[in-house]
Amino acid sequence: MTDQDPAPISIDATRPNVARIYDYLLGGKDNFGADREAARRLLDAIPDAGAIARDSRSFLGRVVRYLATEGGIRQFLDLGCGLPTQANVHQLAQGVVPGARVVYVDNDPMVASHGLALLASGDQVAMVLTDLRQPTAILAHPEVSGLLDLSQPLAVLCTSTLHFIADEAEPGMILAAYRDRLASGSYLAISHATQTEELAKEHREAEGVYHQASSRLHVRPLADVLRFFDGFELVEPGFTWIAEWRPEPGTAPIGRLHAIRGGVGRKP
Repeated sequence: MTDQDPAPISIDATRPNVARIYDYLLGGKDNFGADREAARRLLDAIPDAGAIARDSRSFLGRVVRYLATEGGIRQFLDLGCGLPTQANVHQLAQGVVPGARVVYVDNDPMVASHGLALLASGDQVAMVLTDLRQPTAILAHPEVSGLLDLSQPLAVLCTSTLHFIADEAEPGMILAAYRDRLASGSYLAISHATQTEELAKEHREAEGVYHQASSRLHVRPLADVLRFFDGFELVEPGFTWIAEWRPEPGTAPIGRLHAIRGGVGRKP
């Protein structure tokens, strides 16, 4: 468990926040009026946005269980983890492998404060307040280097995160910096909103909702997102709609089938 005490935080409750909007969509209570208003506008544009958010959490669960079983992964780095919710990564991983180690990373002070209180429990879980766009600093952070062994396979999770990173920040270069430090047999998991003619209008409206939020939404062409996996080999079934990525028998998405794509790559 981290020895760091939660630092005093300054929260702007008047500006919609990406993590708090997502929390509201999942039925959480860690949000303010501005977040709820933005979420309602998002639901006006995409009526099943809440269901899609829950499908995204289901995708994350399947990914973590796959990595902990078939992938043999025992350590996870969750970039842009968001506010704690049900079935967090360490709970999912440790439900399969009791000794799994998890470090959560987020640049939102409210997320970090909640994470320190709720996620960083025991000596196998840590929460780090920093920006995923700083891979060198993150991998050298004492909480990260003290808990994760970069000489051994590691899973980097970027679920519903990269579409809040602008092209100007060069997300491909950011991911390459992580990749180059990972051991052979490591994995990268990504879910990302991608451009389609069918969803073009909804995506424009969603981008408008996030225009004044803590981070803007960037819906990218599929080819651009696939380049994020450079240096990795996609595992079956590839980068596909999240509801089609290794679905569990007897389950079905609660949101639309074609909403967000996701996949997992392995570093040879």
